[in-house]
Amino acid sequence: MEKLWPCLLVLMNLPGAFLQIDLDEKAFVFPRESENSYVILFPQLQKPMKAFTVCLQVYTDLTRPHSLFSYATKSQSNEILLFKERPGLFSVSVGGSDAFINFPQKFYAPQHFCVTWESVTGLTELWVDGKPMVRASLRRGYTVGSGASIVLGQEQDSFGGGFDKNQSLVGDIEDVNMWDFVLSPSQILTLYTTRALSPNVLNWRNLRYETRGEVFLKKELWS
Repeated sequence: MEKLWPCLLVLMNLPGAFLQIDLDEKAFVFPRESENSYVILFPQLQKPMKAFTVCLQVYTDLTRPHSLFSYATKSQSNEILLFKERPGLFSVSVGGSDAFINFPQKFYAPQHFCVTWESVTGLTELWVDGKPMVRASLRRGYTVGSGASIVLGQEQDSFGGGFDKNQSLVGDIEDVNMWDFVLSPSQILTLYTTRALSPNVLNWRNLRYETRGEVFLKKELWS
């Protein structure tokens, strides 16, 4: 493994390189505004979903709108979209419908976000640094489609593309995980404090991904 590690370091920083590795204590770095820099994620599980939880940690000083997590299907570009409209205002999209949720913005430090949604009630939750914000409601009875294109750092206005640099992420993103069910409050708190859960759709500790453009995989700045 010692002989292979230098080669892995080179591969991890090659744009367009495909890897599947444990990304613990690593972060994807988006150093500048761009319409062609992003990360494609390949899920472990592809099936229609009646519920989900997506969690990730972001470090940015952007004040303009920017996309964090974009899950598009061929029939709906905003099947799941996690988006920061401005400091203190988060939007969640499911099946093309949007909910806007206020949250306490923190500058010069990363913030951990978890979003949950369930079809049976339509209830949508945003958790910030292990604390719940006020619930919203989206697309009760809806089923999230499969065969998705999942992208970090850009919003997909079409399947796998349609990017706008004015909505791109500039900063770091890490600990991206996804489940096909709603995590309990105690599980979300455990994830925030210890990172000790096993996701079944996207797993940061065993992530299959591909980088495009100017995106680098580096050691996280915050632990």
